[in-house]
Amino acid sequence: MTEHLSAAPTGKPTSYSRVTLSKIMTAVDVNLYGTVHGGVLMKFVDDVAGAAAARHSGGTAVTAAIDEIVFSEAVRVGDLVHAHAQVNWTGQTSMEVGVRVVAERWDSAEDAPVRVATAYLVFVGVDVGGAPRAVRPVLPETAEDERRYKEAEIRRAHRLARRRAIQAHRAG
Repeated sequence: MTEHLSAAPTGKPTSYSRVTLSKIMTAVDVNLYGTVHGGVLMKFVDDVAGAAAARHSGGTAVTAAIDEIVFSEAVRVGDLVHAHAQVNWTGQTSMEVGVRVVAERWDSAEDAPVRVATAYLVFVGVDVGGAPRAVRPVLPETAEDERRYKEAEIRRAHRLARRRAIQAHRAG
């Protein structure tokens, strides 16, 4: 009887996972203050991060956590918004995806895009039955990719430490 051991997935460079989605914001996207609702941007962030995670992992990947999202500038109706995502770090079954969101202002199109949000999300690769599956390693290519990888490890350590501290507190 011959055993077939599954080999670890071959790694992919950071650039392989990079995805950009773009959208013009319209009146249906606004909140009561006349700016684009944060929830609209959160869905946009999740969509682009999911595309990057699926591309990198070679299959279905689901959102496990939104580690952080920071809104730095308001987005307005008419702005052309670009969400740029890449896989920053990989574990056995999980990945951190970083997202940078910029807006081209409709009324000043010649100006440089304005950074409006940044986010870090955790995705888990899943098989057809919904169980976690191995994801291939990410291979940082540049000094910037290395920095992002190391910072992702710090964020992961903080998430795990926070979870342990809360569980210990609840246990009494």
